Amino acid sequence: MLQDIGRRYVRVLNTIHGRTGTLWEGRFKSSLVDSERYLLTCHRYIELNPVRAGLVTDPSEYPWSSHTYYAAGKADELITEHRGFLGLGATPAERRAAFRELFLNELEQTTLAHIREAVNAGRPLGSPAPSRRRRSSMELADDYSPSATTAKLL
Repeated sequence: MLQDIGRRYVRVLNTIHGRTGTLWEGRFKSSLVDSERYLLTCHRYIELNPVRAGLVTDPSEYPWSSHTYYAAGKADELITEHRGFLGLGATPAERRAAFRELFLNELEQTTLAHIREAVNAGRPLGSPAPSRRRRSSMELADDYSPSATTAKLL
């Protein structure tokens, strides 16, 4: 019975909105992040989405953002600090300061395009095909230090 109701609901929505297929078809896209080198860049991309969309002027204003946790230390039991964040400094204060620095400038248009292209194509974000392996402008140095990370991500 519920399955039949669901099918009818989807048919009505598809008719109203000129769509075809299932309700969730084509809505979710993801991309594997090739390495930790790209993790902070992707983190910035996600945190800045509400700003780019004009919903807020600062990522900390968006209620569903983790920005206030990482930038200001606001408690949030749902967040587990990732190694990219932990590599930004030796103390929580150093990490928060380095994280805030990452948001002083917007992401470059080429970086935005690179992320969007990888997600839309469903391919890993980070490394070009092995036969064309070259260092990208997004790639961080192998020596993962907070100052190098902050400078190269800005």
